[in-house]
Amino acid sequence: MTKGVKILIAAAALLFVGSLVWILLSFRDSDSTIVEVVQNNKVIYTFDLSKEKDRTIRVNAPDGGWNDIKIENGTICISDADCSDHTCVKTGVLRSEQIPIVCLPHRLVIRYADKRDS
Repeated sequence: MTKGVKILIAAAALLFVGSLVWILLSFRDSDSTIVEVVQNNKVIYTFDLSKEKDRTIRVNAPDGGWNDIKIENGTICISDADCSDHTCVKTGVLRSEQIPIVCLPHRLVIRYADKRDS
């Protein structure tokens, strides 16, 4: 094996390990309990999941659609929606600061609040 091939293999291995570490860190649970519900780039609700009682909130979209947001046992998710693909419902509960729950048809995002704001 030539020196160039060895360097290429080492670089590929380093890139693979770095990618794996980034993925694992992205999917770890958040330490934050403050979440924001954002629609059309405006925060419409802010919740502290550690203090919030179990409930379901319906958020109406300007186009006439809706999303049901469920808070239960310190977690938050979109439990039902009238959008066509239900990707937001299939996302499940909000876990990661890097991966929000998004409903594109209704321009709705559920995300952890920026730590600088809380």
